[in-house]
Amino acid sequence: MKYWAVLMAAFWAGSAMAAPLSPTELLERIRQEKTTEQQLMQQREQQFISDKSQQQGRYAEAQAALRQAEEESARLKALFEEQEKQLAEQEQALKERMGELGSLFAVLRQSAGDIAGQWQGSMINVEKAGRIEALERFTTGRRLPTADNIEQLWLHILDDMSATGQVKTFQAPVVRAGGEQQELPVTRIGPFAVFGEQSFLAYHAGESSLRELARQPGGLNKVRDWKTSQADLAYALVDPTRGNLLEQLQRQPTFIDRVHQGGIVGYVIMALGVLGVLLAVWRMGELQLVIGSINKQMRNLSNPQTNNPLGRVLSVLGPTPQMSDLETLELKLDEAVMQEVPRLERGQGLLKLIAAVAPLLGLLGTVTGMIITFQAITQSGGGDSRLMADGISQALVTTVQGLVVAIPVLFLHSIVVARSKGVIQLLEQQCVGLLALHMSAKDPCECD
Repeated sequence: MKYWAVLMAAFWAGSAMAAPLSPTELLERIRQEKTTEQQLMQQREQQFISDKSQQQGRYAEAQAALRQAEEESARLKALFEEQEKQLAEQEQALKERMGELGSLFAVLRQSAGDIAGQWQGSMINVEKAGRIEALERFTTGRRLPTADNIEQLWLHILDDMSATGQVKTFQAPVVRAGGEQQELPVTRIGPFAVFGEQSFLAYHAGESSLRELARQPGGLNKVRDWKTSQADLAYALVDPTRGNLLEQLQRQPTFIDRVHQGGIVGYVIMALGVLGVLLAVWRMGELQLVIGSINKQMRNLSNPQTNNPLGRVLSVLGPTPQMSDLETLELKLDEAVMQEVPRLERGQGLLKLIAAVAPLLGLLGTVTGMIITFQAITQSGGGDSRLMADGISQALVTTVQGLVVAIPVLFLHSIVVARSKGVIQLLEQQCVGLLALHMSAKDPCECD
């Protein structure tokens, strides 16, 4: 029915496009198309029957392959169970035959692992490369160690014992302070120290080369003297901790590092300290020059010079001082001395201020450092002390900086004040002497 409907639809579609057909022609065309359709259906049916026979053959082949695979699986399973049983029997027999050797091998492997851990940071590894890998293979190997493996372990231990007591010079890769690597001659004193021609060297675990220390400790000249010494007994510098002391030395902050730890407050304190020292040195030098000029003027009081305070005070008297008006003369001398006092005491107030402000700035740095510390505790919960180190360092360093600046500046201030007071006292004494000479009607030029 479907085919007839299709044919009728095609017919009516074709009739709509072409000229109308007569009933006889239409019936003939339908019969032809029906015959053609039946032929096509028969061809398709034959194709389906042929494909069905092929599918049955393929199905039979798949069934045969499945039965064969199941038989092979059953055979392999039985073989696996048999071999597993034999393996368990062999392992049991091996345990019985080994006896105490199993515990011995376990102890040997554990000892090899412990030795490898101890040798990780040894500077002997640079000369004897590969021994750590050999110990690790012995420790992690799945097979039982042979007699040769045990002998190699014993030889490694003896070799390390021998190298511990040796002083040896050899070529080794060295990473310089600038980062470049070079082959240089180095001298090793057991596992305690390694020296290059110009520097101390260090070895870190996991590296295949020596590294030049960024900050060289003192005593390198003694090392050179030891290397060139021909005596039977010579002194050399070694690190009994096998590098730990040198490592701690690298971590120890320098003076510049301490200054940086103080932060902005520390920089201000150090600037004030430098300013105070320079000011004190300048004032002491200037006062020393003034004292020298005064001493020179005292040897020639009859010719006062204006390049020194005493000469300027004497010039107030004039060439012919009035003997009758001693009170006016005294007032003039006092006024001249008072005019010299500000010059002689110049800078003392600033020195005193620096000595007083430096500890206060140190206290300010302490407070700000503690604030930073509490902020770090709030953020991290206090679990990591390294996060609080910056604040604590600033708190302590600024306090020390304030005291270090204030104490010497205070001493310098006292010295400057004492010298200026000495000069002022000298001027006053000379004025009193001049008045005494005038009162006794003597010529001031006669006194020395």
